Amino acid sequence: MAMRPVTKHAVPPAGDICRLSAVELAEKIRQRHLSAREVAGAFLDRIEAVNPLVNAIVSLRERADILTETDRADAHLARGGEAGLLFGLPIAIKDLALTKGLRTTFGSPIFADFIPDVDDFFVERVRKAGAIIIGKTNVPEFGLGSNTYNPVFGPTLNAFDPALTAGGSSGGAAVALALDMVPVADGSDFGGSLRNPAAYNNVYGFRPSQGLVPAGPDFDVFHSQMGVEGPMGRNIRDIALLLDEQAGYHPHAPLSYAKEGSFLDGLGAKASGGRIAWLGDLGGHLPTEPGVLDLCEAALARFADASFHSEALVPDVDFEALWQAFVTLRQSSSGCGLKSHYDDPEKRKLLKPEAVWEVEQAIRLTAPQIHAATVRRTSWHRTLLSLFERFDLIALPTAQVFPFDVSTHWPREVAGRPMDSYHRWMQVSAFATLGGCPALNVPAGFDEKGRPMGMQLIGRPRGDLAVLKAGAAYETTLPWPVGAG
Repeated sequence: MAMRPVTKHAVPPAGDICRLSAVELAEKIRQRHLSAREVAGAFLDRIEAVNPLVNAIVSLRERADILTETDRADAHLARGGEAGLLFGLPIAIKDLALTKGLRTTFGSPIFADFIPDVDDFFVERVRKAGAIIIGKTNVPEFGLGSNTYNPVFGPTLNAFDPALTAGGSSGGAAVALALDMVPVADGSDFGGSLRNPAAYNNVYGFRPSQGLVPAGPDFDVFHSQMGVEGPMGRNIRDIALLLDEQAGYHPHAPLSYAKEGSFLDGLGAKASGGRIAWLGDLGGHLPTEPGVLDLCEAALARFADASFHSEALVPDVDFEALWQAFVTLRQSSSGCGLKSHYDDPEKRKLLKPEAVWEVEQAIRLTAPQIHAATVRRTSWHRTLLSLFERFDLIALPTAQVFPFDVSTHWPREVAGRPMDSYHRWMQVSAFATLGGCPALNVPAGFDEKGRPMGMQLIGRPRGDLAVLKAGAAYETTLPWPVGAG
């Protein structure tokens, strides 16, 4: 049996409550086998013991305020009140999402003291479902880059090794999950931010299809189409539980759409196997650190035990032109979104170099360049649809490098090849994003140094349930426990 390395943090083992799945916890609270107060108390004790070592949870609310809220929840249940799917579950929200009345910094000193007066749409839904928001999870500044550090709170450390990065931008969420500080977590993903930190901390992270989870409120609800919110979990059912609340049409998110039924219920029917196109390193186009592909290929071999059979394939696509289209489209949305801060000389001084770069590149873009990028994106979408006529899933590594030193902002080279931007080393995550496809990170194993890696399972657009079912089938083949705690 493959062994999971022991975390190098001096953490006590998690208690029984914190080890229960989110689905089990919610059920026990609803049936009043556990009180919301007991559950929150257990997780707050766990946070107190573990968070100082990893810095995953930030802006934690006062314990007394949280427990007052749990007491109200318990009294509501005692009176026979209705309970939503997340009722009584303590949840920490990624610090890129607005939380009404709770500090939201975006990892930026510009917003170090910002307290929003509205919730993001999905946060509002999570509250309505009865979750108790206890704090935020740490992010890189404005979510830029797959290494979670910022000048407001400092770095989040990998769940397995304090010397290594947690990944990003949902790094705080992944580490909090991996060390049992929260039962389930939300995150967001543009260039791999729900997938990369999940891979780096041995948990699951799911980027939903474009439009399934409504984004906003925002200044622009039509142009920015590549960043999405989604769930992370220690198992697939927990991911489905949170997604059931996050997903579905919102009138203020015009590109969102209605979901068809419950994802959690949908997992009741098992996947009966399928065909996987393994894209590997795209025939040598993607530089990858030695060991990454081996772990993913071993994961695919295990997956065959659940009747999912893979075939190596390299689509006939100009991958360099496709990456440049991704870079252009990211600049035209993220770079333009940050421009108001850049235009203020005092705020500009507070932006990290990667944010300045996004804005300065965006300023130089022309409308024909942006149009050419969307045409290239459309052609990739067509390629994907033709692949999905022959295959049920596409598989790729989740990252091209193993977790690296946390003090390295981003890898300057991979396998001897220089990286020309702060996000080039995460090129492997752009393919699902550009296709608007659902993509699930599943744990793939550990290298000889004990560093975790993951694999992406990518499905056809709006085929989210099929991807989750495949993930549930994969889960049964995993020979080591998820997380690090």
